[in-house]
Amino acid sequence: MLRRHLRRVVGRDAGEETIDRLVRRGFESYARYWLESFRIPGLPAEELDRHMTHDGFDRILAAREAGRGAIMALPHMGGWDFGGAWFAAQGHPMTVVVERLDPPKLFEWFRRLRADMGMNVIAVDENSGSAVLRALKNNHVVALVCDRDLAGTGPEVEFFGERTTLPGGPALLGLRTGAPILPVSVYFTPDGGHHGIVHEPLTVERKGSRLSEDVARITQALARELEVLIRRAPDQWHLLQPNWPSDLAEA
Repeated sequence: MLRRHLRRVVGRDAGEETIDRLVRRGFESYARYWLESFRIPGLPAEELDRHMTHDGFDRILAAREAGRGAIMALPHMGGWDFGGAWFAAQGHPMTVVVERLDPPKLFEWFRRLRADMGMNVIAVDENSGSAVLRALKNNHVVALVCDRDLAGTGPEVEFFGERTTLPGGPALLGLRTGAPILPVSVYFTPDGGHHGIVHEPLTVERKGSRLSEDVARITQALARELEVLIRRAPDQWHLLQPNWPSDLAEA
């Protein structure tokens, strides 16, 4: 499945040797993600800061200064947990939305792990929408990993040249609250560090006659930003599940 996803990113003409190398590096990157995640709760703030550089972080600070919170829209890239832990260690309130897992004991382990990193954790359920709205009202930065539509009910978009659905939550939250949507990614660097990139906020405004039209339009714009972030380091894209209708047929 990772091979299928990477071929979409680098192009259909990429040779098998290129894809093999990217797949191998992809799993190496994923192993590094897990190893770091286990170690993060024991790291002091100074150690987190020593291993973090960034471009565009002022955009997040500007959003918080405006007082309406911010929505960080991320792909499954690199060391996103490290970036979240670093952000929380800087004294900024961060809320993350996570999917429920089976068995419940495993989900609770994940919840505690991210809570130990300094994050406020919201589980996806019937109450998660109102909880996220409260977090934004309290000027939190809400992190939404949004390159995979778990529920399968998001708007249809073109993503890496093929139609699929992506979550409409970031767009809907932005329209309802006025919180800026910032495409963000955190990459591993060869020296063992991390580099965060924050793109300019998406244009979020009502244009269509129906709310669903605006959600679809903004989600398509977000898909384009996610493509840019993923193409920067495709071997750090940790998306291993079917993500397009043709993937489901193949699986």
